[in-house]
Order: sequence, then C-alpha cells, then structure tokens
Amino acid sequence: MKKWWPVIVLVFLVAFGLWRFSTRSTRNPPTAAGSVPGASPRATPGLPTACKPGAAVMPNPASAVGEATLGKRTGGTFSPGAFNPSATPFLLGSATSAPAMDAETVLSNLRITVNQYRSMFGGNPVGTNPEITRALNGDNPKQVKFINEEAGLRINGREELVDYWATPFFFHQLSGTEMEIRSAGSDKMMWTADDLVTR
Repeated sequence: MKKWWPVIVLVFLVAFGLWRFSTRSTRNPPTAAGSVPGASPRATPGLPTACKPGAAVMPNPASAVGEATLGKRTGGTFSPGAFNPSATPFLLGSATSAPAMDAETVLSNLRITVNQYRSMFGGNPVGTNPEITRALNGDNPKQVKFINEEAGLRINGREELVDYWATPFFFHQLSGTEMEIRSAGSDKMMWTADDLVTR
C-alpha cells in the first residue's frame, strides 16, 4: 500500500489543480474585446458615463468643474501575451500620443483620484495595478468611476493605469490610508534616478 501513496497524492494534486483552474475561469469570464469590465457599452452624448444608470460619477480632478467621461475605447482584440503598446489597443486614452499635460501633473491627478476613492470608502484600493484600476474605474461598492481621460489618465489593453510614457504605474500600499505611486520616468525603467514618486 505504501508504494501507491505517491501516485494517489499526485492524482489528488492534478485533480485539485484542474478544479481550481475551472472555478477561476467561471468566476472571471472573459470580457468583450476592447471593453472595461462593468462599464456601460455606450456613453450618452452630453451626460457623464457611469457604470449603471443612476450611478454616481466623480468630477474631473484636473478642473474645478467638469464631467467625468470614460473617453474613447478602441476596437481590436486583447491577447494576454507579451505587452506591445503599439499593438494593444488602449481602453482609455491614446496609445500613440502623450496626455496634453506634463508627467508630474498626470501623476498628481492620479494621486487626487486615489484620494477621492479613499475619501468615499475610508481606505485605498488594494491589489495589483489592474485590480486598483478596476476599483477606480467603477468596480467598487458604489460603482463610482473616478478615472477620466481629461485628467491625463490612460488605461492600456492589459487594464493597467499607465504614466505619461505609457508605462504601468507601480502602486505600493504603505498603510490603509497611504499609498506610494511610482512612475518609471522617461527611461521607462522602474527604480532609476528619473522615477517620479508621489504619496
């Protein structure tokens, strides 16, 4: 009987791995190409874009008065393979042109956006860049969209918030109410002298 134990354990581990994979794929079904999970398919001209009719929308942090808009979504297909900014369509903003403001302002606007989330929910969004992006873009208890293109904020095809140079931001949770946000800077390499950091 002892010689069968390794085989039994191996069969159990394989079965458990298959079960975990199947439950994960049913819990997170793939979204339509070029769409943001939970986002409404079309924006009504002249009205703020919200996740569902009647959902709250935060004002544009880049201006005193403004409406939050989702911006243009480009078509195409999303592949989870290697990231190529020129081949992967952006879900928000442009993949080919930088925001119409400097890099420090884009980073500051993201900090303001995170602060708005914290003010509403009593804590910062947590997780990886895509998880934080989804929370700021309507996947939260009140379905509020905090992100808008007018603030220079862009979301790439991997559902990541990216900096002025289209490099994903790095989020480091320091506490429940304090988060460090890092941009890789113009060299597009994290942890070098030209990085931009805010809290």
